[in-house]
Amino acid sequence: MASVGAACLPAVRRIAVFGGTHGNELSGVFLVRHWLRDRSEIQRATCEVHPFLTNPAAVQRCTRYVDCDLNRAFTAENLSLSQCDSMLHEVRIAQQINQMFGPKGSDSAYDLALDLHNTTSNMGNCLILKTSNDDFTIQLIHYIKNTLAFSNCNVLLLENAAVQYGAIRMVAKHSVGLEVGPQPQGVVRANILENMRKLVNSALDFTQFYNEGKEFPPCTLDVYKAFEKVNYPRDEEGQIIGIIHPQLQDSDWKELNPGDPSFLTLDGKTITYSGSSAVYPVFVNEAAYYEKDSAFLLTQKVTLTANSVKVSKH
Repeated sequence: MASVGAACLPAVRRIAVFGGTHGNELSGVFLVRHWLRDRSEIQRATCEVHPFLTNPAAVQRCTRYVDCDLNRAFTAENLSLSQCDSMLHEVRIAQQINQMFGPKGSDSAYDLALDLHNTTSNMGNCLILKTSNDDFTIQLIHYIKNTLAFSNCNVLLLENAAVQYGAIRMVAKHSVGLEVGPQPQGVVRANILENMRKLVNSALDFTQFYNEGKEFPPCTLDVYKAFEKVNYPRDEEGQIIGIIHPQLQDSDWKELNPGDPSFLTLDGKTITYSGSSAVYPVFVNEAAYYEKDSAFLLTQKVTLTANSVKVSKH
């Protein structure tokens, strides 16, 4: 019997596992290719798990993208464009994926999307949450963190409009982004791939238990809520003149206080963090974010709560 206040939610029957959204982030590419050949590892009795290589052209070239970032292409504007020969490669793919796994925001969309990424930053095992109001996903992440007990598994909440973007995983009703690193672009490391593999399978285990009728009691989840991105120091021509300070390098998730070193200019000057309170930087010196004018994201610690969840019998 469900406890008082339990959220009775629909079963999660269709799950997409996206790899190769960025063609040079190879853990997801290798895993999805493996699972396309042999799905036995990710099969679960109560749901259909669909591994999908999202941007094969970028994977073949071992580049992040061909024309534009696929993980920024799932905007309402892009998804509503009329097909034409001049359409950017990733916009065309976004429309196709939206039809296959969405449409975004519709009742027919896939129930859950797991989007596999690597980062060059010292992020460890990072799970990305899009909203603080999704009991199912909060419970899923809570399960993963407590089951795997990784010493370096943190949750990034991208709920603030200033840091949101048109991510591929948004086509599904529920979604989790996986960012596992540090791993160089175009390289696969066995330990990073194995961590990603464990995260995916833990998410699928949770879904199986949930679909079978297991009730998950109310829980709390500590997350880091992103609220602002910080650009590199630049000159009047837009060229970077300051690099991440050695004291900040590899210090993702660690407290950064006003006055702490953030950047080091090429003429030896230290630039300190000028905010009014302590923050927690993430995606510090991420290689792919130079083009996005982002040296790191600023986050604050927040604790989320989720109701008990149990699958509805209807």
